[in-house]
Amino acid sequence: MKITIESTTKIVKANGIDCRIWEGATAAGVKVQCLIPRIAVLPGEDTSEFERELKEQRAPSTEAQAFPLRMIL
Repeated sequence: MKITIESTTKIVKANGIDCRIWEGATAAGVKVQCLIPRIAVLPGEDTSEFERELKEQRAPSTEAQAFPLRMIL
């Protein structure tokens, strides 16, 4: 499965860990939301573009207000 996601400004707690909500869609167009606690670039990669783009955030959609417990691993 492939998904494309974008960072939002919304941060929520999941299992006691702060996670940023990322929103996007699968290749088939199914909308998804991801709770991302950490993200890193592999050693040896140029991080300048990544760090610049990581600062870009948009407001979350209205669906990003709460996650059912069954959706949190």
